Amino acid sequence: MRSLLVLLAVALGMGAAHARLPKLVLSGPYAAVSYPLIHMVESGALKDVAEVVEFRPWKDPDQLRVLALDAKAEADFVAMPTNVAANLYNRGVKLKLLNVSTWGVLWMVSRDPTLKTLADFKGKENAMPFRADMPDIVFGLLAEGQGLNPKRDYKLRYVASPLDAMQLLIMRRVDHALLAEPAVSMALRKTRSFPISVIAPELHRGVDLQQEWGRVYRSEARMPQAGIVALGNARDNAALVERFQNAYAASLAWCQANAGACGKLVAKRVDMLTPEAVADSMTVSQMRFVTAAEARPELEAFFKRLHAKQPALLGGKLPDAGFYGMASAAGQAR
Repeated sequence: MRSLLVLLAVALGMGAAHARLPKLVLSGPYAAVSYPLIHMVESGALKDVAEVVEFRPWKDPDQLRVLALDAKAEADFVAMPTNVAANLYNRGVKLKLLNVSTWGVLWMVSRDPTLKTLADFKGKENAMPFRADMPDIVFGLLAEGQGLNPKRDYKLRYVASPLDAMQLLIMRRVDHALLAEPAVSMALRKTRSFPISVIAPELHRGVDLQQEWGRVYRSEARMPQAGIVALGNARDNAALVERFQNAYAASLAWCQANAGACGKLVAKRVDMLTPEAVADSMTVSQMRFVTAAEARPELEAFFKRLHAKQPALLGGKLPDAGFYGMASAAGQAR
């Protein structure tokens, strides 16, 4: 029934009230890429599109893949790493990448303030989230780009998520970790606040992996790390996609202009995060709305590096033109 209503909306256009969907499901991790999705739900930005607009979190890459592959999950717009989107597309999942908004959220965090390059972490144990996914992949590429072997030259301790790696740092079970925002800001906030500060180590931002990427590959200090895909029937509904793109771009701009209020919205949904840490993460993260069509040159350059390292990361090949959503009025880079 829901698929029939979506197809009806395609035919009638989303502007008419009688074409509203019964439900629209937005999904993503508790990371910066999802902040606009949460704001869209909380602010009622798409109330003219659907009777109910729901945010459904995914916690790790395995859960994300199940969400994308299971038609019963009924997710319409999902935030995910760009390489995962390409991999799913090449495996036959009915999706289209709409935009890229996350260009820089990865940091090495350490108890040692003197560690400033990946080479400085050689021989040390590092907590690493999401094995064989975006943080791990970027770390490996950057290490190899400097003549280092990520498996031989580092002691990598894999954990389920950046928040898990953050907890290991705070509990002094590791001295170094690769973290993604907002876990970086949360770790720094926690270790400076009483009473945790009494037992927690002093932590420091070590390597900005985006700056390292620009230095190693002599390019801009940013990477097209994550964005939003449209799944299933939502992918083919041009009016719905256009409406979503404009709303997402507006909500991202709101989050950037209102970091404190954004922090409160997000922290309400995640016990491990505080409003202050989320606000901090907005001020240091490279967030910029770019349609997938406009981001395609940078995406393809990024994908070529991943493919050269391990073709399976992308499902064996670079995605074709059908992967990239069309440019639109919302597509002016913000």
